[in-house]
Amino acid sequence: MEGSSFGAGRAGAALDPVSFARRPQTLLRVASWVFSIAVFGPIVNEGYVNTDSGPELRCVFNGNAGACRFGVALGLGAFLACAAFLLLDVRFQQISSVRDRRRAVLLDLGFSGLWSFLWFVGFCFLTNQWQRTAPGPGTLQAGDAARAAIAFSFFSILSWVALTVKALQRFRLGTDMSLFATEQLGAGAGQAYPGYPVGSGVEGTETYQSPPFTETLDTSPKGYQARWSSLVLLML
Repeated sequence: MEGSSFGAGRAGAALDPVSFARRPQTLLRVASWVFSIAVFGPIVNEGYVNTDSGPELRCVFNGNAGACRFGVALGLGAFLACAAFLLLDVRFQQISSVRDRRRAVLLDLGFSGLWSFLWFVGFCFLTNQWQRTAPGPGTLQAGDAARAAIAFSFFSILSWVALTVKALQRFRLGTDMSLFATEQLGAGAGQAYPGYPVGSGVEGTETYQSPPFTETLDTSPKGYQARWSSLVLLML
């Protein structure tokens, strides 16, 4: 993007809500936000079932409480991160410092890459534990919730990988320094050069004066001619 800094225009420009909502990055964040709810929501609501031997609750994923906790933590973290980065995208246009913009893009790139990896680990972990789960009344009751969590974990991998790619593209765009050069030139183009102040020792042509004594200087040698004539007459 010509005249841009890490995918955004000059600081202070007005944000168009329609164009912002249509950006691929915004759509990916909203999709990741929805996928995260679809992961930790079913686990919290239906991920724990009663055991056959008593009223105790156990995780539907092979009775492994770590699998349920990992899925909830992963989904909840993605939910909060999507909301935070969406707010950062809205405020990104107002960031005037190039260094702060670079840090924001690097944070987005690092977090998106990390969460892509964690979603892959979570998908494999939940799938493995679900395959080892013995069939039973509790499994049939919470089977849909478990399968939904696994499916949306896979979708989350795709969305967060896409966010990582978008952040990498923004980082590679870098900063077009002509944007800041144009601002400097535009600020100084309409300013005239100041004249020399009065009393500085350098005067303009309007204050030029005639040399001293020119008005009283008599360029005609009439006075000398009269004196020589008087001397010649005396000598005669």
